[in-house]
Amino acid sequence: MKNKQHQVNISIDDISPHPKSSTKVLDRCFELIKVFPQIKFSLFVPTAYWRTVTHTTERPLRLSEHQDFCDKIKSLDKNNFELGFHGHLHGIPNKSDNDEFQYLNYNEACDVFQKSLQYVNDLGLSEHYSPIFRPPAWRMTGEAIKAMKDKGIEVFALSRDDYATKTYQGANKDVKCVYQTCCPPDKPLELFRKTEIVYHACEWLDNYLDVKKTQELTAFLENNLHELEFCFMEEML
Repeated sequence: MKNKQHQVNISIDDISPHPKSSTKVLDRCFELIKVFPQIKFSLFVPTAYWRTVTHTTERPLRLSEHQDFCDKIKSLDKNNFELGFHGHLHGIPNKSDNDEFQYLNYNEACDVFQKSLQYVNDLGLSEHYSPIFRPPAWRMTGEAIKAMKDKGIEVFALSRDDYATKTYQGANKDVKCVYQTCCPPDKPLELFRKTEIVYHACEWLDNYLDVKKTQELTAFLENNLHELEFCFMEEML
């Protein structure tokens, strides 16, 4: 670990063409890169983000219909950014804006993930995505975990919180996982041996990486820079 005591990854969920859950959050990332040139971000991008309960859109925000968005994420420096899978629709239409994988059986999960893979391939984004997956709201069935693994996912970005782990049905023990440790403000910034700091691109959430949280993160990293190593997710296994 290059003689450093702590590995650190910063991930951001729900980056999408939604006007209030968009690539605007990347401006905060670029500010952090100016201070920490080696910082690593894992961006979790749904392939057809669709909210039907709050902050709704009339139809799915399919990446195939938003070329400017795709061009923006293609242009990101691979030294600082990796993309991860974060579901297809992200939610269950007319029931929940999250939880797309919370109730799926094996075949259903394979079908949903296949749609994501198809979008990524058709848009020429395959080389930009890493084989990592975070389920929306961290919840997914054990069968869905097995399906994702069989489809080529190598790393699962999961939670150790009881509300999430009970949905995994123990299947998380059979795959490679990186677990969230900090999710400001609910789980404040703190160093662990493997520190996974999670933010959202959704401007309506307390966890949105806004200017204030960026300043707080900058101070936290500066205070601990001598003992941390910035990593992508697979490096944290």
